[in-house]
Amino acid sequence: MSIESKGKVAFIGLGVMGYPMAGFLQQKGYQVCVYNRTVSKAEAWVKQYGGSYGATPAQAAVDASLVFLCVGNDDDVRSVTYGEEGVLATMQPGAVLIDHTTASAELARELSEACAAKQIGFLDAPVSGGQAGAENGVLTVMLGGEPAAFDKSEAAIMSYSRCAKLLGPAGSGQLAKMVNQICIAGVVQGLAEALNFAQNAGLDGAAVVEVISQGAASSWQMQNRYKTMLDGKYDFGFAVDWMRKDLGIALNEARKNGSHLPLTALVDQFYSEVQQMGGSRWDTSSLLARLKR
Repeated sequence: MSIESKGKVAFIGLGVMGYPMAGFLQQKGYQVCVYNRTVSKAEAWVKQYGGSYGATPAQAAVDASLVFLCVGNDDDVRSVTYGEEGVLATMQPGAVLIDHTTASAELARELSEACAAKQIGFLDAPVSGGQAGAENGVLTVMLGGEPAAFDKSEAAIMSYSRCAKLLGPAGSGQLAKMVNQICIAGVVQGLAEALNFAQNAGLDGAAVVEVISQGAASSWQMQNRYKTMLDGKYDFGFAVDWMRKDLGIALNEARKNGSHLPLTALVDQFYSEVQQMGGSRWDTSSLLARLKR
């Protein structure tokens, strides 16, 4: 069944991102079959949105024209893709596998080859926008893969996105996500240092940000995180553990391609200090907390 007819799709992984993303697909008219390791979450999703759930990834993917993955890391992706219970066991030629997991570019190339051997399309498609972006359907999606696979999938991906762009062959989406995380790491550290400086200087941090956010210093992080940072509240977004995973992927890739990432490596070390403070599940703006010890 063609994507225009909004037929059956599968969504594997109902975490803080996947749960609402799959919901938008169902609301847009796709017949969504979900899979989640914790069955109770799949049952809750079906109760909220309709659709159905499978007992295994393979079962969820039966007759699906598009299969979406949104899990934790490279090993998690492999566990739901390969083997008798993996999605490739039941996906049919002409279908497309879309991996929204932030993972390595190496894995993307590996999956692309595995899919090609079965005449299945593949897109590595990490996202940016965080939990709020997923819940509001305004994610940014960075994609790698073949244009034909993107053409089959674009309308469905736009169900929960405001921007989706094909950037090159398999692996390009993951590489772009690394660029994204490198940028964020530097911006958040700069914002943390600036707010700490403002407070130590006796300034009203909120008043200062209201002024400088209208100029060249403005950023998404400043606009959306300065108030909670000043209040010492760090439970509003992407967790430190996840950021360290992503920065580790970027630093590993940099060693392969000869890039120098001194600031990224330093901020990664700062996040390790936050973890040692007990902030593994705090959001990434918690870099300010280590400056106030």
